[in-house]
Amino acid sequence: MNEYFSTIDISKIKDNNALNLFHNIQTIPINTPLNSQPITTAYIHQGNSGTPILLLHGFESSLLEFRLLIPLLSAKNETWAVDLLGFGFTQRLKNINYSPYTIKTHLYHFWKTQINQPVILVGASMGGATAIDFTLNYPNSVDKLILINSVGYSGSFPQGQFLFSPIDYLAVEYWRQRKLQALFWSEIFGNLSKSEITSLRCANLNLDMPNWHEATISFTKSGGYYNIASRIKQISKPTLILWGEKDKTLPIEDAAKFQKDIVQSRLILLKCEHTPQLELPEVVAEEILSN
Repeated sequence: MNEYFSTIDISKIKDNNALNLFHNIQTIPINTPLNSQPITTAYIHQGNSGTPILLLHGFESSLLEFRLLIPLLSAKNETWAVDLLGFGFTQRLKNINYSPYTIKTHLYHFWKTQINQPVILVGASMGGATAIDFTLNYPNSVDKLILINSVGYSGSFPQGQFLFSPIDYLAVEYWRQRKLQALFWSEIFGNLSKSEITSLRCANLNLDMPNWHEATISFTKSGGYYNIASRIKQISKPTLILWGEKDKTLPIEDAAKFQKDIVQSRLILLKCEHTPQLELPEVVAEEILSN
C-alpha cells in the first residue's frame, strides 16, 4: 500500500469490493494555480475503451462510494473516479480556500493531466453539483452529463457562510461525531444492514486524513453550491437524470425540475433511495453505458 495512506485504518472494512477498490487507489501530484505545491490526488483508472467515464462522489464521501459501480463500468468502458479537492483521500493543503471554485479548478487540472479528452461526467449528490459547475465552466471537457440524485435546487448550506470561530469548528466536529456515533450504535444494536455499515465505514475513513477539520470548515463556510440553481438552465449537454424516488435526503420534486430546466435531458426514476450507485449498481451501470 502507498505510504500516503499510512494514516488510514482499514482494519474494520470487511467488504471485499471496498477493500479491492481501496487497494487499487492511485495517487498523482496535480499542479494547479491554487498553490505552488502540487496536490496529491487520489483516483481510480480502470478499463480501456469507449468515451471515458469520470465519476464524482458526494459530500463527505470518496470514490469508494462507487465500489460496486466501477467494476461494472470498467468491464466495458474506460472508467475514472477521483476524490474531489477537500474530500476523500485527496491531499488537503492548509493554505487553500476550499470552495466550488477551487474544486472545479483542481478537477480541471486533474482532467487535463490524466484524461485530456471529453468525458461522460457522472456526479452523485454533491458530485452532481460539481459536475454541473464543471460542465458550465469547461464545456469542451464534457461529452455527456449524468446526474444521480444531484444537489442543485436543494442540499446546500448557504448559512455556512455566516459561521465564525469557534462555532465553525464546533459545527464540523458535531457533524464528525454524528457520523462516528451512527456507526458505533449501529454496531451495538444492529439497526443497519451490512451494506449500510460498510457505507458508513467507507465514508468515515477520510476523517483520518490530515487537515480534515480545516478543509471541511473552509468548504462549509463557502456555502457550497447554494447559488448553482439559477445556472442549471444554461446546461446544453445531453443529460441523463437518474433519481431514486424514495430519496430521504433530497426531494423528488428536484428530479422534475432538472428535467424541465435542462433542454436535452431525460429522467429515469429508480426504485431506491439516495444512492442508486450502491442500491441498484447494475441498473445504474446499464443506463450509463447505454446513454
